[in-house]
Amino acid sequence: MKRLILEIGSGSDLYGMDYTKAALRALDNALRHSSITLFRSLDIDHSVMQVHVTIGVQDPDQVDSDAIRAAIPRGTPNVDVVFGGQNIETQAAGDPVTTVVATCAVQAYVPYLGDRYDIVAGD
Repeated sequence: MKRLILEIGSGSDLYGMDYTKAALRALDNALRHSSITLFRSLDIDHSVMQVHVTIGVQDPDQVDSDAIRAAIPRGTPNVDVVFGGQNIETQAAGDPVTTVVATCAVQAYVPYLGDRYDIVAGD
């Protein structure tokens, strides 16, 4: 497999301390940076793509990996949730509030296609 795509994103949950919500927002942010026309241009079926998603949050056990996996629109997804991101402590109306910040890296891999295409120098 050869990596074809690497996108990064971040997302947050400002008041609810919901790690999955922050992670889904980070994934959405990364996916919205991508408009990969290569699949259609080269007639590559999206089903051959393997997608590796890495989510970074301060409490990885609080992320629902199945929800992340279900949000991947194409390919065969694999999700790793690791320690990362940030928890930002603030005061709101005198009460402590934790903002959860998640980071996300989306990598997409396709099989080696060198035997299917020739690269030719243009004029």
